[in-house]
Amino acid sequence: MSDKSGAGASHDTCTTTPVGQDGAPENRTPNPEEPSAEPRNRPSQTARIIRQISNGSTLTTVLAIAASLVVGAIFIVLTNSQVQQSMGSLLTHPLTPMQEVGHAVADAYASLFRGGIYDYTQPSFVEAVKPLFTSLSFAAPLIAAGLGIGIGFRAGIFNIGGQGQILVGGALAGWIGYALPMPAGIHLLVAVVAGLIGGALFAGIAGLLKATTGAHEVIVTIMLNYIAFYLLSYLLTTVMKASHSDNPTSPPELPTAVFPSLLGSPFALNLGLIVVIALVILSWWLISRSSLGFQFRAVGENPEAARTAGINVKRVIILTMLVSGGLVGFAGVYQVLGQTTTGFTSAFDAGIGFNAITVALLGRNKPMGILWAGILFGVFQAGGYAMQADEGVDINIVDVLQSIIVLFIAAPPLVRTIFRLPAPDRRRRRSTKEATAR
Repeated sequence: MSDKSGAGASHDTCTTTPVGQDGAPENRTPNPEEPSAEPRNRPSQTARIIRQISNGSTLTTVLAIAASLVVGAIFIVLTNSQVQQSMGSLLTHPLTPMQEVGHAVADAYASLFRGGIYDYTQPSFVEAVKPLFTSLSFAAPLIAAGLGIGIGFRAGIFNIGGQGQILVGGALAGWIGYALPMPAGIHLLVAVVAGLIGGALFAGIAGLLKATTGAHEVIVTIMLNYIAFYLLSYLLTTVMKASHSDNPTSPPELPTAVFPSLLGSPFALNLGLIVVIALVILSWWLISRSSLGFQFRAVGENPEAARTAGINVKRVIILTMLVSGGLVGFAGVYQVLGQTTTGFTSAFDAGIGFNAITVALLGRNKPMGILWAGILFGVFQAGGYAMQADEGVDINIVDVLQSIIVLFIAAPPLVRTIFRLPAPDRRRRRSTKEATAR
C-alpha cells in the first residue's frame, strides 16, 4: 500500500512539476532570450501614456484649467508695469500693491472675457456677441486638426505631423481654388475633397513606413513637416507665385472656391464651421459605433492582443494615419478657403498643427471633448488679442496658459496632489469595501 501510494505521489509530482536528477522539484530559471507571453500581451508604453491621459476625469480637467488660470495670474502680475512700480511703496502703503495686483489680474481676465466671449461694454447685442463668433472661427481649424490627432492617439499613434498635413491639404485646395475655374458649388466641393485627400495621403506616408518597416511615427511625421514646409516655400517662389506680388504668396482664390459666409460680414463665420461640426459627429460615430473604430481602439489598447484576436494591425495603422491626416488636412483647407481671396503663404498653418495636440489632450481624445477644448482655445486666442490691446498684456501669456493646461492635463496625479483629490483606484477600492460590507 505504501509503495503504491509513494509511486502514485511520485507520478503526480512528475506530471505537475519538473523534477531534477535527485528527485527534487526543479526550479527552472527563465531564459531572458526566450519570448514571454506576458510582455507580448502588455500594452506598449505609448498606449499606456495615452490611456492614462485619456482616462482622467472631467473634474481633473476643470481643476487643471483653474490651476492654469492661477499660474497665469502670477505671470500677469509679474509682467505688469503698474504692479512693479507700486512695489516701491510696499513697506509704507502695503495696500496699494495689493490693490494693483487685484486690478491687474481682474482687468486682464475681464478683457479676455470681453474679447473672447461677450463684450458687455458694447451698446448693441450684435456687437456684444461678435467676440464669440470670432472665437468660433479661430476654434474651427483647431477642432478639425484636434479630431485627427485624437483619432491617432486612440489608436496608439502620435501624429506629430499636423503642420505638414495642414500645409499639404491647404496648398492643394488653394491651388485648385485659383488655378482651376469651375461652377459655383462644384468648385468648392472639389477643392475641399482635394485638401482632405492631400492631407490623408501625406499622413499615410508615415503610416505606411510604420506598418512596413517599423519606423517611429513621431520621427517620420516631424521630418515630413520640414519637407512640406520647404517644398511649399519653393513652390511659392516658382510655379505657385502670384505674378503681381514680389512676396512668396499664391494668387488669390476664386470666389467660387471660398467658404460662403453664414451670418453676413459682421460675423467671422463661414460654412467651414458647419463642416467641422459634421466632422465631429462623424468622428464620434467612427470611434464609438463603427467596427473600424473598434479596431482603432483595440490596437491602441494592445496591438499584440488585437493581432491575436485577428485584427490586421498593419492595415489599421495605415488607415488610422489616412483618417487622421484627412481631418488635419481640412484644417488647412479652412485656413486657405475661409472667406479670403488674398492668396496664401507658407505660414498659413499658424501653429495649428501643434496646438491641435493640446486640444486633443484637453478633450481626452474624444470628439465632443475636442469640440469644447477647441472652443476654449479659440476663446483664448481671440481674447488674448484683446488682453494685449486693452491691458497691454503680452500675447505670449496666453501661450503660457495653454502650455500650463497641457502640463496639468498630462499629469493627473499632479492635479490630484495640488487639490488633495483621492486617486481613482483608491476611490474604487473604497467603494468595493463599502459594497462588501453591505
